[in-house]
Amino acid sequence: MLADLFLEIGIVLSYAVSGLILMLIGYFVVDLLTPGKLHVILWEKKSKNAAILVASDLLSVAIIVIAAIRASSDDLLLGIISTLVFGLVGIILMALSFLLIDAFTPGKLGDIIKPDEFHPEVWVNASAHVGIAGIMAAALL
Repeated sequence: MLADLFLEIGIVLSYAVSGLILMLIGYFVVDLLTPGKLHVILWEKKSKNAAILVASDLLSVAIIVIAAIRASSDDLLLGIISTLVFGLVGIILMALSFLLIDAFTPGKLGDIIKPDEFHPEVWVNASAHVGIAGIMAAALL
């Protein structure tokens, strides 16, 4: 019984670490796609737009990870691998949506995260991130 408990703890920790790694990758992708250092823009300049963009990205990655875990097989290694793969696919799709929105709208989307006032394009991008996560989650489940 104690061995089963430790096994379950190991499984939970494996998926949690996988999710955390994917969320960190998602954060760094947003950092790469936006001008300046994202941590400075968030914590020192306190950009609301950057906060919305990063929060939507983290939430979206988490949704994909949740669905991937739920859809994973009973094989732990295969489940972790599929979770990582689907998480990376989601991050790539979110980055692509960022670039597409940037290409089809005036101005540079990366520049709009700096102002203190809310910018509509950030909300569009945040919605695209959550939409991609929902689509992937539905496909996985």
